[in-house]
Amino acid sequence: MPSQTDRSVCPYDCPDSCGLLVEVENGHAISVKGDPEHPFTRGSLCAKMNHYEKTVHSPRRLTTPLLRCGEKGEDKFRPISWSEAITRIGENWRKIIQESGPEAILPYSYAGTMGVIQRNAGHPFFHRMGASLLERGICSPAKGAGWKAIMGDTPAPHPDEVLNSDLVILWSSNAAATNIHFLHNVKQAKKRGAQVWVIDLYHHQTTAIADHTFLVNPGSDGALALGMMHILVRDNLCDLSFINKQVQGFAELHTEILPAYTPDVVSRITGLSTEVIERITKSFASARAPFISIGGGISRYTNGAMSVRSIIALPALVGAWQTDGGGCFVGTSTSAAFDMNLVERKDLIRGNPRSINMSRLGEALSELNDPPVKSLYIYNSNPAVVAPDQNRVLKGLIRNDLFTIVHERFMTDSARYADIILPAMTSLETSDIYRSYGSYCIQRTRPLIPAVGQSKSNREVFAMLATEMDYSDPCFQQTAEGLITEIMDSPTLLRQGIDTEAFSAGKAVELLYQKKVAFSTPSGRIEILNPRLDEKLPRYLPLPDSKYPLQLVTAPALKTLNSTFFEQDELRDKKMHIKINPTEALDRGLDEGQLVNAFNNRGDVDFYLRIDAGVPAGLAVAEGVWWLEFAPGDRTVNALTSQQLTDLGGGSTFYDNRIDLRCSTSDPRRRSEPA
Repeated sequence: MPSQTDRSVCPYDCPDSCGLLVEVENGHAISVKGDPEHPFTRGSLCAKMNHYEKTVHSPRRLTTPLLRCGEKGEDKFRPISWSEAITRIGENWRKIIQESGPEAILPYSYAGTMGVIQRNAGHPFFHRMGASLLERGICSPAKGAGWKAIMGDTPAPHPDEVLNSDLVILWSSNAAATNIHFLHNVKQAKKRGAQVWVIDLYHHQTTAIADHTFLVNPGSDGALALGMMHILVRDNLCDLSFINKQVQGFAELHTEILPAYTPDVVSRITGLSTEVIERITKSFASARAPFISIGGGISRYTNGAMSVRSIIALPALVGAWQTDGGGCFVGTSTSAAFDMNLVERKDLIRGNPRSINMSRLGEALSELNDPPVKSLYIYNSNPAVVAPDQNRVLKGLIRNDLFTIVHERFMTDSARYADIILPAMTSLETSDIYRSYGSYCIQRTRPLIPAVGQSKSNREVFAMLATEMDYSDPCFQQTAEGLITEIMDSPTLLRQGIDTEAFSAGKAVELLYQKKVAFSTPSGRIEILNPRLDEKLPRYLPLPDSKYPLQLVTAPALKTLNSTFFEQDELRDKKMHIKINPTEALDRGLDEGQLVNAFNNRGDVDFYLRIDAGVPAGLAVAEGVWWLEFAPGDRTVNALTSQQLTDLGGGSTFYDNRIDLRCSTSDPRRRSEPA
């Protein structure tokens, strides 16, 4: 039978939601390429997705339900049937509900797939059960909270706006690793004459394309923005006409906040010289259309939302929003394209269940909770390595009284702690609809290959579990295709005018977008002063003190995505590294390539050392979230991170942790002093 090529979408947690062309032969995906007709991604893919067929047909795929037959974490399982797996789950859950109530059951999921249907498939089921609710904010909700504090529901600019900019600032954004198609636009803007700046913590792949790179101290970004605003006001560089018409709170910012952020003060906070702060402010003010793109790292501190608020205020002071190519971009909000009530079914929620933040899973699994979590259902996530405070998470997962189910494609670290493992489908085996958070594109998919082994989609599994639990609500037996039809038959303002025929055929289409100098806030203005918040005006919030000398940066890797893609050998680095400045290595007597131990009061992790002059003193950079299978020791980077949350949004603080380094116990030069 000749091969056939059809369209699909990258399902992973990336802003771009790339369009795919998948070649299938005899029910097997044999190649994956970019779709040149996609309005934003235009045919190119990242290194991670260029051979997605290797993930889909990996020899590591789980193909049958498994039952634990050894100790938790031992990786000892035996195959069972789907019928036995579902029956065992139902029996355990009914017992837990009878003894402790439904809140003793906790779903744990995030963005293993970004498909609207499959990602949210468990919500109606657990709502109907009355299980504990999960606050899904492990990535960067503080960035969204910062935007909302200033801009309300104002849509982000179209990412193509940057093509008209004459000054592009990539602030805390390694776009080469996280947003390659927006980076393509930035490069095009540079060819048209735009200056490109990177403001970040260390030199990475994206700084190579910048005209200027400014390295700031961790968590000091908000102070830099406030210092720039101080100079704009001091030197009469603000657009007062725009401010008077479109900005709320400028007078209060001017009198109550900005006087404290002189160049000298901001220099001490950020590590930039006063001369550099003055120069970048003058260049920003003189730009015709400055465009700031804010990455996720800046929001992963305890002051993350406040820092984002301060940066978003900058374009308002120079009137950048009224020019083509000017403004600020934190990501597109396209959730209103679909009626999510049809997907999530919050109307099914029973009682008033408690809410648990996913970044505090270690705390949630403590037996001190009332009621304690007695069952964990994990899908679309791998909390054993991605959740903060890994030691506390693993302590919870190894509890014998915790009944854990993991629905997965591979034997991840979390799966090794399961009582029952259920084999999951990939995106090429399911129907779904996708929306982007880096563009205004939406797209639908259909299965292109048969299920691999006995794998099932999220929606199929929850239908089986609903039957087992005697939940008779019609939504549980509705197919993915049926739900997609219902969603598309429910009109939304954002979908008005799209090419429905092209969408139905599987092509990516763009949602309605019109740039307007009008702001969707309660006041109708950019709200530098937000009267609904405890902190009504932006200000700098210092990071907490620590006895450990190095700030740990858990940065994105180029060829993996958090703990995803480790099933492909060619996408992993050969060794799990941590990078530090040469002076830091010299001070500790450490050498390039040496096995070192990073430690703090939460735990310790072995890494291989890279000495990199592009990393400033005082910083330690660990890229990617490794599976323990490939780590040099028995823990990975999140054994060092905290369950502390951000100032707004309930986000994780992966960048707000401090450590020190020493020789590993596997190295005879290991220091003798304890952690």
